[in-house]
Amino acid sequence: MSNTTTYRTCPRSGLQFEAQAEKLMLANAVVAVVFLLIGGILAIGVVLTRWPAVHWLEADTFYQVLTAHGIDMLIFWIIFFEVAVLYFCSSTLLRCRLATPRFAWLAFALMLIGAIMNNVAVFQGGSSVMMTSYVPMMAAPSFYLGLILFAVGALIACFVFLGTLVIAKRDKTYQGSVPLVTFGAIVACIIAVFTITSGAIILIPTFLMSVGLVKQVDPLIYRTIWWAFGHSSQQINVAAHISIWYAVAAIAFNAKPMSERVSRGAFLLYILFLQLASAHHLLADPGVSTAWKVVNTSYFMYFAVLASMIHGLTIPGAIEVAQRQKGYNNGLFEWLRKAPWDNPVFSGVFISLIGFGFLGGISGVMMGTEQLNMIIHNTIYVPGHFHATVVVGTTLSFMALTYFLIPVLFKREMIAPGLAKIQPYLFGLSMYFFCLVMMGAGTLGVSRRHWDMAFNGAALAYEWPGAAYLMMGLVGIAGIAAIAGGAIYIYVTVGSLLWGKPLDQGKQSAKPTPIPPTPLAPAVQTYGSAGFAAPGTFTLAMVFLVAFVLYYFINWKYLSQVWGLS
Repeated sequence: MSNTTTYRTCPRSGLQFEAQAEKLMLANAVVAVVFLLIGGILAIGVVLTRWPAVHWLEADTFYQVLTAHGIDMLIFWIIFFEVAVLYFCSSTLLRCRLATPRFAWLAFALMLIGAIMNNVAVFQGGSSVMMTSYVPMMAAPSFYLGLILFAVGALIACFVFLGTLVIAKRDKTYQGSVPLVTFGAIVACIIAVFTITSGAIILIPTFLMSVGLVKQVDPLIYRTIWWAFGHSSQQINVAAHISIWYAVAAIAFNAKPMSERVSRGAFLLYILFLQLASAHHLLADPGVSTAWKVVNTSYFMYFAVLASMIHGLTIPGAIEVAQRQKGYNNGLFEWLRKAPWDNPVFSGVFISLIGFGFLGGISGVMMGTEQLNMIIHNTIYVPGHFHATVVVGTTLSFMALTYFLIPVLFKREMIAPGLAKIQPYLFGLSMYFFCLVMMGAGTLGVSRRHWDMAFNGAALAYEWPGAAYLMMGLVGIAGIAAIAGGAIYIYVTVGSLLWGKPLDQGKQSAKPTPIPPTPLAPAVQTYGSAGFAAPGTFTLAMVFLVAFVLYYFINWKYLSQVWGLS
């Protein structure tokens, strides 16, 4: 195939887009938003059914809607968008052509066909098996085949990304190490290859079982390998959205990482230890040895937590240093007060960062402690936790990046800028409250997946405390507010594509412009310390530590109330 292509330099950002990579980014991002829309509509049914006073859908419909909502949001919306991010972090940030665009289009086609096939299987009514699709509860063969096709497509996209890195290195479009944002994307890609391979290892025999070629799949082996896919897919998201946080810090503030070596080291900890966090889904499983559980949850998982805490310090710290260099030096937090809070690119990322750390991070570590896990295992606390990580962390970060990409990649002026300004606040803060009350209801024991928390008509009824019904009612109200925030995002992004004012596309050329070499900063050339450069960020870290300790203590207190049963 001919390597002739064109490169467009965006007049607003200075970024350079190769023609094929740009088309693929557009295609993947647009399809991602379509699945976000479908998942958001389905979320209305989930929220209004779990709200005890409304209890909208019948049981069969609820489980069907919940299955489609989970898969469309956790797999299809996020991975389509992440593929666009991978192409952006390789071709655009490294200013080179995309490797094998034909394979990239094949990957896109397989992912799209697989996603549609899976949705059709669910909506036909015979595949309401939830996101986990545990055997021996079987779905239609096309349910598994759709996921397998999607996984193969995503795997091809990962290899196209890696091939693009090889081209950039060969053509010397950059000097030294790859940029930190691209490094984070490489980490996401490495985790994705592990994750998608795990999914294929267990979904292929399950598909063969559904068509009658395999007699049975062992349920324990299924659960163990499935969670290597199910939980690790969230680790792709973590590496991807943290890369976006670094990118936005650079875009909005021209902020440089406080220490690139430390940040890169933290990303490497993800590769080594983050997948092991999937153990916390198996802590109540009698088939897994105690030694394995202890090593995973008591030692290995904390290395992954350490990595997230490093990023949670270095990104606000980099912003604080950049702001203080601009003269915002009064007190601990003038740098934060004077940040561009009316810019949805910044506000979305900062709301995402705080929520991911305080809600997702603390609750995740608590769930990863075996004794505490027994209190909230399989309660609605678990979706409360992963909405804090996947929705507040990943989805809100992707939304924030989209506001930057509308003029830069889509070449359109954003419509309704006033709505765009409030969208991260409405969506993010509603999700904060949604996650908190959901975790509160879970602590009281409300079940994770059951259609009717009251168990009406059951032979042995259980009377929940009034607080549990109050919490679930608040889950409904907060969920509807968050869905409204998501609807604004869809309106602004799709509306901008359809009727936003076209912008100047910028100059096109037949050759890419290499990234100019950056001179070493004086700080890099000298030894010693710059002093206490980010006191505000350090204070936020101490607040986080106090919250962490208090929350841990409260949960051990809850656990002590159970000990009387023995």
